[in-house]
Amino acid sequence: MKRSSTLRRRIVVAYLLFALAICTFFGIVAAVAIEGTEDLLVDEHLRSIAAWASPRHANGMPVEMPHDVSFYHSTAIPSDLRDLPLGVAKKNFEGKNVHLLVGEDDAGIYVVVDRASEYKNIEHVIYAMIMAGFLGFVALSLFLGSFIARGFVDPIIELAAAVDEKGNHADLPLLNSHDELGVLARAFAAHTAELQQFLARERFFTGDVSHELRTPLTIITGAAELLLEQTVTQPALHAPADRILRAAKEANECVEILLQLARAPDQINRPETSVTDVIHAEIARCQHFVEGKPVTLHFEEGEDFVVAARRELLTAAIGNLIRNACQYTEQGSVTVRIAAHTVIVEDTGPGLPESIQARLQNKQSSKPLVGSAGSGLGLALVVRICEYLDAKLIVENNPKIGSNFRIVFKTSLT
Repeated sequence: MKRSSTLRRRIVVAYLLFALAICTFFGIVAAVAIEGTEDLLVDEHLRSIAAWASPRHANGMPVEMPHDVSFYHSTAIPSDLRDLPLGVAKKNFEGKNVHLLVGEDDAGIYVVVDRASEYKNIEHVIYAMIMAGFLGFVALSLFLGSFIARGFVDPIIELAAAVDEKGNHADLPLLNSHDELGVLARAFAAHTAELQQFLARERFFTGDVSHELRTPLTIITGAAELLLEQTVTQPALHAPADRILRAAKEANECVEILLQLARAPDQINRPETSVTDVIHAEIARCQHFVEGKPVTLHFEEGEDFVVAARRELLTAAIGNLIRNACQYTEQGSVTVRIAAHTVIVEDTGPGLPESIQARLQNKQSSKPLVGSAGSGLGLALVVRICEYLDAKLIVENNPKIGSNFRIVFKTSLT
């Protein structure tokens, strides 16, 4: 997840945008108020000067003004300020924007000019204080947003880490919290407990069933071997006996695989196993599937690699792919290749039915399975073994050119 899309960043940005919106609104209101107040005060200031200076000028008394304020009367009015309407105005005079008041008394027109009103300095101070307040408000919003985001997001991260560790559901944080995070934590705990119970039941069921199947499979295997020896001279009985023995051995191997899968991955020995050796053995064992059919089964050898897994698991995963490809390919070829820690099985068969594709991808199929033939049980076992070995099964299906199965193993042996 990108940093810019984190929940913490979104909360901080939301607080910052809210602060900027508030500052902009109140800034506009303050600017309008300050400008209006300044105009009102300056107008009153000019009128007070005129009220003091006009009678003195009419009585012939000297009118002394500060250096930034001027009082002009009649002919003394500069040409730039003549012919102005009565009242208060702003005008550019002597290169500056000044406030001026045009009035009239018994002696004629007069003009009061304020070049640098003291209220302008006050206005600058007020604007500086408002700006400092706005910056402080934005900084406070950033701090508050970070604080709230940390207080809100950190417990979620802690809860997610606890769930990801797959520990005991009773050890999850926030279980005793009475807020929404507590509700979320208790929901996680309940769901985790339910999943753990389901997985435990499935593991125990798989182990118990596999143990129960061992005895009858052993009996069938022994009886088939005895029958095979006694029917050497009877081809009509020898072939079925051989088929029974082969099926019993395959079922016994499947039971052994299920027993191993019923155990946790970290509880079994994981020796380094050569993938090339496993493929050679499976190629030899599956040759009888293509006998009598215009199908070639061959192995394009590449750079060998080893996988940290028991040989039985690798044999079951790779062997099921090769066996399925040989059984359902009526003409063409079945090719096995290895490359970059990947085992590739390609065939020119009819491709996978929609129902099996849906099962491999854990999706609902519009076409139900019919019977047991082609139900994809071998592929389902391959999927489970790949998950057990932390490998990945990739299926590319095209009915026109066949199927492509790839098992991608981790490059690390841990």
